[in-house]
This record gives sequence, C-alpha cells and structure tokens, in this order.
Amino acid sequence: MMLEAYAAGKRDEIHTDVLLKARQACYKARDAFYSCLEMQSDKKPTEIGSVGLLYPTECKRSRDEYVMNCRASWVKHFDRQYCKTKRTQRLLDDRETRRG
Repeated sequence: MMLEAYAAGKRDEIHTDVLLKARQACYKARDAFYSCLEMQSDKKPTEIGSVGLLYPTECKRSRDEYVMNCRASWVKHFDRQYCKTKRTQRLLDDRETRRG
C-alpha cells in the first residue's frame, strides 16, 4: 500500500542526471580525472576522494568537475573500480618482478 502511494507520486519525475547527455558529460569528466591521475602518478597524493582514493593537488580541478557531473553513487563505484584495477595491476607487476 505504501509503495503504491510512493510510486503514484513519483511517476512523472524525470531524473535528468541519467539521460544520455548527462551520462556522456559524467564519463568525459571521469576520464579526464583518471587521465590526470595517470599523468601525475609521480607526484605525491595529498587529496582524499571517496573510498580512500588518493590523488595529487594538480588533479583537484578535474576531480571537482567529475564529482559535479556524476551522481555520488557513480563516483563511488568508479573510484572503487579504479582502485581495484590499480591494486590488481600492482600485484601482477610484483609477481612479474619476482619471477624475473
């Protein structure tokens, strides 16, 4: 009963942040931020993002744009995905040097 009442009130609401143009803007901002992270990988990370992601001050502007253009849940998801990929790559690189 409560669910029906909630759904009836929200039926006409359009979430513009999940439409095509908004998603494309989000992906573009995300890619810009992560490319900045890759380019500035030699710098010491001083800023903290979601899920413990550390990034250098030089990437702060692109991070702000990324957070502004994407839903918070998407930012968290993409940050987790990036950290997981980097951790896996680091483990694989470690194994290769040990086999050496």
